[in-house]
Amino acid sequence: MSEQCKYKRYVWELPVRWCHWLIATSITVLSITGVFIGNPVSIGGSALDYGMGWIRFVHFVFGYIFAISLLSRVLWSLVGNEYSSWKAFFPMATAKGRHKTYRMLRFYTFIDKEAPEVIGHNPLAATAYTMVFCLYILLILSGFAMYAFYNPGGLMHKSLSFMYVLFDNQSMRLFHHMGMWFIWAFVVNHFYSAWLMDIKEHGSEISSMFSGYRFTVSKEED
Repeated sequence: MSEQCKYKRYVWELPVRWCHWLIATSITVLSITGVFIGNPVSIGGSALDYGMGWIRFVHFVFGYIFAISLLSRVLWSLVGNEYSSWKAFFPMATAKGRHKTYRMLRFYTFIDKEAPEVIGHNPLAATAYTMVFCLYILLILSGFAMYAFYNPGGLMHKSLSFMYVLFDNQSMRLFHHMGMWFIWAFVVNHFYSAWLMDIKEHGSEISSMFSGYRFTVSKEED
């Protein structure tokens, strides 16, 4: 993309941006509190200070925020604009999407020097997001399944009974813990990729998640 941007386009609607930052905040808080839960320490002057209890409480609250934010994002993909649509997450389903995926792959493998202009999610990123969304869902299910241990036979415990078939107690905890590290590996790559495309395309990749606007040199995508 040339350095001279000509067109300003409203891409990321407010619900998309809200969900993005709520999910990012939730991941951060859940990771920090999760580390303490996995490696409990004595916090406060005595057991009556309930330090670890508050950490668990914060973890559970943000677990609900994370789940609601993800569900809201999924629902918005059914009613939002073309850039937030669920169709954008399956680029391989169309000939145009496969062509854009091929061109983006050529850029990432250093065959092409210029990145193809993409207004919304680039197809490789969209495919990665779909996989990460699936991991999110599994982490939410495993988290609530472990949370339901406190009330065996309760509604949540019964609703998630299939999770106890897939995992035993310790395996579920291990999966939940390892999933966090996979997400942080994705976060590092996500931030690097957004920064890279911001530099290469000069299209306000990062700032668009605050303002909603991106800049392009043409009215349509390549």
